[in-house]
Amino acid sequence: MSSVHILGIESSCDETGAAVVRSGEQVVSNVVFSQIATHQPYGGVVPELASREHLRAIVPVVRKALADAGQSYQSLDALAVTQGPGLAGALLVGISYAKALGFALDKPLIAVNHLEGHIHAVLLEERQKGHHEVGFPVLALVVSGGHTHLYLAEQKGQGWSYQNVGHTRDDAAGEAFDKVAKLLGLGYPGGPIIDRLSTHGDSDKVKFPPLQIKHRDRKDRDQPQEERPRFDFSYSGIKTAALRYVETHKMQEHIEARRKALAAIVRPKLEDHVRLCDRDTLDLVASFQRAMVEDLVSKTLAAARAYDVATLFVTGGVAANNELRQRFERDAAMEGLPVFFPSRSLSTDNAAMIAAAAYPKFLAGDFAPADFSAEAGLALKEA
Repeated sequence: MSSVHILGIESSCDETGAAVVRSGEQVVSNVVFSQIATHQPYGGVVPELASREHLRAIVPVVRKALADAGQSYQSLDALAVTQGPGLAGALLVGISYAKALGFALDKPLIAVNHLEGHIHAVLLEERQKGHHEVGFPVLALVVSGGHTHLYLAEQKGQGWSYQNVGHTRDDAAGEAFDKVAKLLGLGYPGGPIIDRLSTHGDSDKVKFPPLQIKHRDRKDRDQPQEERPRFDFSYSGIKTAALRYVETHKMQEHIEARRKALAAIVRPKLEDHVRLCDRDTLDLVASFQRAMVEDLVSKTLAAARAYDVATLFVTGGVAANNELRQRFERDAAMEGLPVFFPSRSLSTDNAAMIAAAAYPKFLAGDFAPADFSAEAGLALKEA
């Protein structure tokens, strides 16, 4: 088959993305418009503002992706768009535009699950490097601001099958990072800030309780536990522990002063954050990150042993965290388990991963029906 060029469109949260990918393995262009500046004053994503920003950005972002790729609307073979999960209003912007474009061009349209996109981000970059052989089964940790999932992934013919063997019971890992950063007056997005600040504190100073789950998830109680071991996560407790530490160490006055000082700086740098953080804050940040990383790594590797997997993928926005990468590389190597990450640019939300995940569906003729719509809570179908 000759080269297949797919235009991917991503608008699930606060980044408008468009990309052209050739035959599922070569990024020809990848454009992302970030809304960080819009949401920064609120310390998190405001859904209504996100939808409005997508409306402003979608057309110029797609045009730039086509121009960067040297493609025209007519030269594309197919369009792909994120159907979910994500913010309903944000998803609808991308889907409505993709539907209109597909109808006008008479091109096939492919609906993609955002979580599958993150998994295919790893495959995409490995194939770009010439690595086409992957040992199966694959265990994929998808960890971001909105998701913390463990999937067993297998390739079946042209398509892929997935089995969920773990998920967060409450907050996603990235959400916990952002909320603790907000609690400490560090700004938004909090994950990258905490990652950079963590090297300046003592990670053994604050003793967080083990992140344990003592009962089964209601969603899984109808399934025999012995047939399908679960490796679930829970991060609401560590947020509460961080809040209690702030209260007992009377850190609030210092936090408010830091919040105001950082708000007065247009683009705060690392040295600004370090200068405005006292020792208690730096130690808390380092200890919090260490506890989060240890939980993510230990549960993922326990799942890898239980299911006797051959390969490990770690993907999603939190996969850009330096300490998480280092711990996975070290601990997985000790168990003889190859681990792969996407580059940092493809860890966060982007459209290249959506176009890559669409390629197997294109080969299988798995196109979206005309009446499909956004599904904010869309699950990754298991087979």
